[in-house]
Amino acid sequence: MKNIAVIGAGTMGNGIAHVFAQNNYKVNLIDIAQASLDKGLATITKNLDRMVAKEKISEADKNNTLANITLHTVLADGVNGVDLVVEAATENVDLKLKIFKDLDAICDAKTILATNTSSISITQIAAVTNRPKQVIGMHFMNPVPIMKLVEIIRGYNTSNEVTTTIMELSTKLGKTPTEVNDYPGFVANRILMPMINEAIETLYNGVAGVEEIDTVMKLGMAHPMGPLQLADFIGLDVCLSILNVMYDGFKNPKYAPCPLLVNMVMAKKLGVKSGEGFYDYSESRKAEKVASQFAK
Repeated sequence: MKNIAVIGAGTMGNGIAHVFAQNNYKVNLIDIAQASLDKGLATITKNLDRMVAKEKISEADKNNTLANITLHTVLADGVNGVDLVVEAATENVDLKLKIFKDLDAICDAKTILATNTSSISITQIAAVTNRPKQVIGMHFMNPVPIMKLVEIIRGYNTSNEVTTTIMELSTKLGKTPTEVNDYPGFVANRILMPMINEAIETLYNGVAGVEEIDTVMKLGMAHPMGPLQLADFIGLDVCLSILNVMYDGFKNPKYAPCPLLVNMVMAKKLGVKSGEGFYDYSESRKAEKVASQFAK
């Protein structure tokens, strides 16, 4: 397995492409917009430059990594002849189902189809294809070049052979693959998102302020990042989407998103990506200033 296609040049997509390319896989990075591809490649270049400056890789390693990446705006061209497709498009179930239906029609019969979804059912995605045994979840963590974990999610019909292949591939990327079963939120987000949601509820109910909540979790629970800062980093729209998937999947009110989160997403206060969430990022991407809405 040497030829990989990655669909989506956003934060997760360009990170996944970066990791494969750095490990000498040939990567076709696919997005419908050339501007998104250019931005994604610029991000990869910037991250490689940072690694060169820290002497983690050489300039030759950087150039080789970039040479392994080819940009495509046409899906059929980008997936032609590849061994594996990793879909990293927006966390929207209808979009993902359409992509996988299209992939099934145009990809070689041997091609494995993986999704980086953080919560959507692998079984549901596989059901729109004629190759459910070859559909699997590869849930990378953000930032992909740094984080070691990859959740490997088996759909109801995913074969043992495909699961073993993807587990071994993840190890070759320097990652630690962990196999989980296909239930809403899998493991990472089933535990993480209720915590984030409860932190938002705690703020919403006036128990404590933004910095206070994050300080308690950082200093009291040894978390490297407070839950509200982490929510900003993930994207409040992504958090809401995952909570909705779990709420719909389990029909359990404990997964219902906090009204404050819903309102912030509707107001387009999405966190780092929009410049404001629980913190104000207009001057720095670090969570150094609480957003005016929550400032005391």
